[in-house]
Amino acid sequence: MSDEPVLEITGLKKYFAIKTGLFSTSYVHAVDDVSLDIARGETLGLVGESGSGKSTVARLAMRLIEPTDGAVYFGGRNIFEMSKREVRSVRRQMGMVFQDPASALNPKMLVRDLVGEPLRLHKLGKEEILERVKRALEAVNLLPSYMHRYPHELSGGEKQRVVIARALIVNPRLVIADEPTSFLDVSTQAQILELMKQLRSQFNFSCLFITHDLAVVRYISDRVAVMYLGKIMELASSRDLSRNPLHPYTKGLYSAAPDPNPKARKEIVALRGVPPSSTEPPTGCRFSTRCPIAKSECSKEIPQLTEIESGHLVACCQACE
Repeated sequence: MSDEPVLEITGLKKYFAIKTGLFSTSYVHAVDDVSLDIARGETLGLVGESGSGKSTVARLAMRLIEPTDGAVYFGGRNIFEMSKREVRSVRRQMGMVFQDPASALNPKMLVRDLVGEPLRLHKLGKEEILERVKRALEAVNLLPSYMHRYPHELSGGEKQRVVIARALIVNPRLVIADEPTSFLDVSTQAQILELMKQLRSQFNFSCLFITHDLAVVRYISDRVAVMYLGKIMELASSRDLSRNPLHPYTKGLYSAAPDPNPKARKEIVALRGVPPSSTEPPTGCRFSTRCPIAKSECSKEIPQLTEIESGHLVACCQACE
């Protein structure tokens, strides 16, 4: 891995305006001051409950939406300061794997056209495109004969392999995978995860892997960022996070997750209530209303990510003491 990150996110914010009355507007704090970086060849897992802002981070990283504030640096340049033409050039170095492979594929197009679609922007010849489509399909363990099939002729796992092949055909520096296994059955999930690990090793791309499944993120990721209500609560290596979670929210997630070892003993951390509305987030620490160890100052002070151990950062006033 090189010292310069492939992707660097700094102070990223995204507030969505929603009308609450004829003359009144509220804002959904989807992403609120998020900073992350991904090194060359690294997989960074982004985990959290539904509505925590994970997918919004992915859309901002691809500049599919504009930010309220902050920056996303790709190859050392802020993509939000680029022209539309420059952004199109940058996106050729990025691949996207979507949550639902069925909705990501045009049902009227053949697999060869779906996978080869990104190459048309490069104005390559027809024969060269077909040859690269064939190699991309072989990389995801699909026979060349699949080029002549339509999406409805494929299983869920095969559709996701086609989506992955399309993401890899431009040899991207970064792949963003937004819950790529959530629509698949358990056995197919394992196959896709193993495939993505092999492909990362083979093509040496960086990956932002978004999921709500702790077992998945522990298996696929080098480092993991835990997100709650638009903010990063904890950031550490996958091994350190699973062995020694420090933030009460992370502990609660691991406490609720099933353990494959029935004899394993783990700390039980009960999280109170439900996540508050992102239109009216709590003052101070976002997690203070549900935290089992919260004190009065937690509702007044916004905790910053602080390095407690080497490479292990946590945003919790109580854990930092």
